[in-house]
Amino acid sequence: MLKVEDVHTYYGLSHILQGISLAIEPGEVVAVIGRNGVGKTTLVRSIVGLTPARSGRIVFKDTDITRMPSHRIAQLGVGLVPQGRRIFASLSVREHLQVTARRRGLAQWTLERLIALFPNLAERLGATANKLSGGEQQMLAAGRALVGNPDLLLMDEPTEGLAPLMVRELGRLVETLKETGVSILLVEQQLAFVLRHADRVYILSKGQIVHHCRPAELAEDHETKSRYLGV
Repeated sequence: MLKVEDVHTYYGLSHILQGISLAIEPGEVVAVIGRNGVGKTTLVRSIVGLTPARSGRIVFKDTDITRMPSHRIAQLGVGLVPQGRRIFASLSVREHLQVTARRRGLAQWTLERLIALFPNLAERLGATANKLSGGEQQMLAAGRALVGNPDLLLMDEPTEGLAPLMVRELGRLVETLKETGVSILLVEQQLAFVLRHADRVYILSKGQIVHHCRPAELAEDHETKSRYLGV
């Protein structure tokens, strides 16, 4: 589904990603976890074309997307739930879900299905996004990505700032997407969420992948957790 091969990404002269390689198989939830400032969001931005890699390759469904424009990457089937939600304050919930809708493949995600998945949004369709709670905004950001019917969904720090109840709702969403066959790259800091929902885990430190394992292995590896995650 996705292959990231020896990717190096810079901001000016700052070498942020230093030879990142990872892979995601169809229907798999892969987590990238690490402390603040290690390059997690830069990895997401490189994949979706917002901060293109200077060298290396990013391949999505056998197509090289390394330096492809972001809108073309989205059209190929890559969806993004960005860090901080990045919703449009002046647009209504309904407008968010209409403007990004795209029929692809079986077109599983329609407005009606999203409302069933996120019943809280059903009563807020006419409300502007800035009137929603933080949890509702996160659900809207996820819904906005899903109506594009992506094959791969990138979720950048989705639990950030959410109350425990909404974190559980987000976990329910991840499990639902797993069942429908959507592949997910989950970029997170909350270890418990990653251990509960990911199929595989990559640990990122100082722009490099320093560890790769199954969640159950990481749960028992106290030395690695302490060294790279501070837990």
